[in-house]
Amino acid sequence: MIEIIIGAIALIALVSIALEDVFHFNKAKTTLFLGCLSWVILFIHESSLGRSEHIQEVLNENLLDIASLWLFLMATMTFVAYLNARGMVSAIVQRILPTELSFRQLTILLGVFAMLLSMVCDNITATLVCIGVVQAFQLEPKERIRLCVILVFAVNSGGVILITGDVTTLMIFSAGHVTIGQLLKLVMPVIGGVALLIFLLSMGANRRVVAENATHDIQWLDMLIGGIFISTIVATMVFNLLFDIPPVLTFLFGLSIMFMVGGIVHTFNEQIHLLQYIRQIQFETLLFFLGILLLVGALKEVGVLVALTELYAAVDPSFSSYLMGVISSIMDNVPLTAALLKAEPQLNATQWLSLTYAVGIGGSILVIGSAAGIVAMSKVKELTFMQYARYAPHILAAYSVGYGLTLLL
Repeated sequence: MIEIIIGAIALIALVSIALEDVFHFNKAKTTLFLGCLSWVILFIHESSLGRSEHIQEVLNENLLDIASLWLFLMATMTFVAYLNARGMVSAIVQRILPTELSFRQLTILLGVFAMLLSMVCDNITATLVCIGVVQAFQLEPKERIRLCVILVFAVNSGGVILITGDVTTLMIFSAGHVTIGQLLKLVMPVIGGVALLIFLLSMGANRRVVAENATHDIQWLDMLIGGIFISTIVATMVFNLLFDIPPVLTFLFGLSIMFMVGGIVHTFNEQIHLLQYIRQIQFETLLFFLGILLLVGALKEVGVLVALTELYAAVDPSFSSYLMGVISSIMDNVPLTAALLKAEPQLNATQWLSLTYAVGIGGSILVIGSAAGIVAMSKVKELTFMQYARYAPHILAAYSVGYGLTLLL
């Protein structure tokens, strides 16, 4: 009975997000409410069975995971908020990209950039940086939505190639099922999928687009903070690989260095105070994340993920892995991958690579299926659930082609 109730709440949350444009009710509010409601019901149910301590421990584990993501996202968004406010992103875009190019050229450059960036840093950081690139150009709403669809898919795609780019790839690698050399074989499937999506979404798009002029000159402090940001990304990757230091700790350390630098400069320049940029973070994004992760944690607790692992084992791995990727578009891929690894399916190297591709990229099919999609939806006002869903067939086609290529490895 409890499984049905929690499942129904999760379904209501999904519908409320999808119909946000119809009811004009903030998705962060509804998702947070329903996420908290699911845990209140779980506590009442478990207390009636005399298992209050158990559910308290489970909630604490979920809150720890959520807090880590919150703090990581807060640190990343503070860096990006500063760089955007100081005009760093738009100024760098002007120096790297042509000031005027066709929309098709922009989609290709953005897709390649997002894919490469997400290979070496986390998906949230890559998404935020790429959104800064999108916002640097004078675009129509429909064009901005198309670029966001491409960058979400490209960010998720690039992340599966290296263990530094995606958590699920790291999980499968750590379990000993794939090697670094084998993961590099995913380059061609990833490129195939991204190239197809770029082709589908850029057909007939020959309009010239222009980059907006940067409103700020790049100051020495801006360059220094930008250097700290890049160094923090690199350090996050290196420290995690060498010493297993959690990414959130390294990013908070980098943020503290940024604040220390700001404190020293603030002593001599009253106009500069870096702590103020925390206020520019869109906390609606964080609340939306909180609600989504609470719901996923509740679904995991009532055994929905266990049922999915049983479904996986019931059919051919080539099909079931593809299906798990599609399912990850409505369910967090980290607990889904953890449940699949716990089930210990007997797969060969190619099948493990296919599963890695599926759970890493399948979440792109719906905007709520990945961290990249949630961040993009929260940062770009034109990008709603339904606007993104219009391109779900295109994304599914690109995902399917990429997945099909993994079967040939």
